Amino acid sequence: MNLKNIHSVYFLGIGGIGMSALARYFRAMGKQVSGYDKTRTELTDELQREGIDVHYEEDISKIPQAPKEATLIVWTPAVPVDHQELAHLRAMEYTIKKRAEVLGMITKETRTIAIAGTHGKTTTSTLTAHLLRSAGLDCSAFLGGISLNYSTNLLLGKKLGLPGGSAEENIVVAEADEYDRSFLWLQPTVEVITSVDADHLDIYGDKEKMHDTYRQFAAQVRSGGKLITKPGVAETLNLQNDYTVTYSLSDDSSMFHARNVRVEEGVFVYDIVCPGEILENVKLGLPGRHNVENSLAAVAAVKQLNVDSSAIRKGLESFRGVKRRFEYRIRTPKLVYIDDYGHHPEELRACIGSVRELYPGKKVTGIFQPHLYSRTRDFYEEFARSLELLDEVVLLDIYPAREKPIPGVSSAALLEKVRKEKKFLYGKEELVAQLLKHELEVVLTLGAGDIDTFVAPLEKALSEKYSVKPVSA
Repeated sequence: MNLKNIHSVYFLGIGGIGMSALARYFRAMGKQVSGYDKTRTELTDELQREGIDVHYEEDISKIPQAPKEATLIVWTPAVPVDHQELAHLRAMEYTIKKRAEVLGMITKETRTIAIAGTHGKTTTSTLTAHLLRSAGLDCSAFLGGISLNYSTNLLLGKKLGLPGGSAEENIVVAEADEYDRSFLWLQPTVEVITSVDADHLDIYGDKEKMHDTYRQFAAQVRSGGKLITKPGVAETLNLQNDYTVTYSLSDDSSMFHARNVRVEEGVFVYDIVCPGEILENVKLGLPGRHNVENSLAAVAAVKQLNVDSSAIRKGLESFRGVKRRFEYRIRTPKLVYIDDYGHHPEELRACIGSVRELYPGKKVTGIFQPHLYSRTRDFYEEFARSLELLDEVVLLDIYPAREKPIPGVSSAALLEKVRKEKKFLYGKEELVAQLLKHELEVVLTLGAGDIDTFVAPLEKALSEKYSVKPVSA
């Protein structure tokens, strides 16, 4: 299928962060774009304001009536295979492709920086795109989160997908998702693997099968390209090649590493040791040691495109981060409220650890919504140990996403494993009211489900109770 000949693009699951970026891309290319999603959100409202028709009920009459040969259906596996519209489209023999395959088609002839990993990939890909833009390079980016610098998950270069664009001119940063082996559709010029901790075991079955898929991905770097990863990841995947570039927060044998990491006035300051030079006293506009490490991956990636060090320094300091990635909602001496997408035990550990370093001696209350029954079951003990780093633990019920309930798997069962005196299980309808009864100093909301719908109400309620202003005010 030649994307240039497509007139109409219809998305099943258009509200997903990766799907919505593609929808915006095709809209910018002048295609007729519409789609279905199960839930109305702030993001789907934005798509509608941009001229993209979105509906929320299974209704085959809403499928565009364009000729089949000029229509592309983009589907995410988050939409079940028995979905009424999907079944109809398959029966009518429409061309149906997964999001990742379409992304692979778009980036086939571009210089692509693809960033993968079980955690860290959204921040790293967004920072990589920001560093390129800060250096004046006309890059495009398909991101897995909303950049706070650009207020979007899609950055479009001037010539991506347009006549006259060339591979040399087109640089694309793409978040490469391991879920459902999606990233195997990509053939990057520069590839980053941030981490390979076990995840998505509902898809892979076990950690080794997941690692096998990452090895396949690592082998798909184009001739003359580079693979950027940490020494531990390279060892885990048994990568033996001459195109691997290493980075590390602390291992000074890595080609890119940090030294003299410290916090000054709430900001991380550090030196970046690169091959042949040292960037001293750089400042990162994003908190957390894990983000210092993510910044090293981004710097290593853009250095493969010969980005100037002065532009890198400027880009690191001006980076504002990604919505729901350690995002400050309230930041005052009286009260701090941070919202984070973390939904894996290691992500929780990194987020809470960063908060502890930034706010020593403060009481930290975390509200966590587990994401997926299978992930909760697979990591009961790991989740419990990470949550024990909090002073107070508040759980919401598991967000099921694409899954059916698994007997015996629940937030209550997880809470039993948490060895803390102050631990609570609240229903969604009582969450805000119950939290207002707590004496709070530092508050975290954590999770990848619909916990984001409580962020604004909680911010408002806490602002009123503690007489403080939100960051956005």
